[in-house]
Amino acid sequence: MRTYDFAVIGAGIAGASVAYELQFRGRTLLIEREALPGHHTTGRSAAFSVESYGNRVVQWLTRAGRALLEDPPDGFAPHPLAHRCPMLWIARPEQVQRLAQRVRISVAAGAELSELTAADARAMCPVLRDEKVAIAVVEMGALHIDVAGLLAGYLAGFRARGGFLITRAEVTRLNPTGGSWEIEAGSTRHHAGVIVNAAGAWAERIGALAGARPIGLVPLRRTAITFDPPPGVEIANWPCLIDADQTFYLKPEGAQLLASPCDETPSPPCDATPDELDVALAVERVTSATTLAIRHVRHRWAGLRSFVADRMPVIGLDPEIAGFCWLAGQGGFGIMTAPSTARAAASLIVDGTLPADLKSLGITPEMLAPSRLARDARTAGA
Repeated sequence: MRTYDFAVIGAGIAGASVAYELQFRGRTLLIEREALPGHHTTGRSAAFSVESYGNRVVQWLTRAGRALLEDPPDGFAPHPLAHRCPMLWIARPEQVQRLAQRVRISVAAGAELSELTAADARAMCPVLRDEKVAIAVVEMGALHIDVAGLLAGYLAGFRARGGFLITRAEVTRLNPTGGSWEIEAGSTRHHAGVIVNAAGAWAERIGALAGARPIGLVPLRRTAITFDPPPGVEIANWPCLIDADQTFYLKPEGAQLLASPCDETPSPPCDATPDELDVALAVERVTSATTLAIRHVRHRWAGLRSFVADRMPVIGLDPEIAGFCWLAGQGGFGIMTAPSTARAAASLIVDGTLPADLKSLGITPEMLAPSRLARDARTAGA
């Protein structure tokens, strides 16, 4: 049995990033139930960094995480982790007021947005149908993130600092013992002073093993497809296109186009697979808003995005279970906020406060804490 200062459960982007930060502070164990880290949601994310996405806390966390994406530490990654890909928001006539509201919220939180005419929007994305664009707004500084590169950088840095990763090790028992935790994971047993629950869609199950009350986490399935662009059409400089109500998005993905119907179907924690109706919905919504003809779907997949009721991440020590920290509920913004949420969690665990740059944006521990949630003994999402 080995002893650690910290044990992080889940080696997706949330777990890998916080383990990297905690290894600065003490001996850290990273536990993953699958054969490879990032098997579930992290490995299926079409991630981008967009400050006009989500509520104001999410937008602040996104901004605070941007520095690592644009200028990672020496040796963190052998190539750039992100490149510019503008986010183009469009609104049909009936969506104009809702897009205007998004702009007000985003600008108040510090996002840099520019209004466009319908003609300007079509110049950026020439397949847009005229009648589908009454107004448009663009975030020129949005980034497309190399998710695999970001995850690999965190894992390599964690191990280089002496961190220990175990895979194929499902956590089956968490037992508090005299101010620390005894952990059974796979065929191994470990001791740790603090447990960090970064188990994604499985976070409620890990919380239950620790005796914590539910936080109301609900995993939601989201579908994505890729398909070929029109022959001879150069798509490399197209923006990521999304409508005001977030009913679909479309973006370049290498030589192909990637689209999602932005579906949110409640699901138990599982190895998610796409539903054919959602695949058809993606095709219908893209072809309705654009002149693209999708004759063949090259690839289709689904992942789980987990939220609590207020759609903000849950970061901090459980108010009732000593030495148990939540890092959950990152929903559809877990990749772009990982650099900041990892630093937030590590600082709250060790120092009891947030890093200065997060506090300067207006983020407080109370905004993130599990204690903000109405918690009871009911099954999460029931």
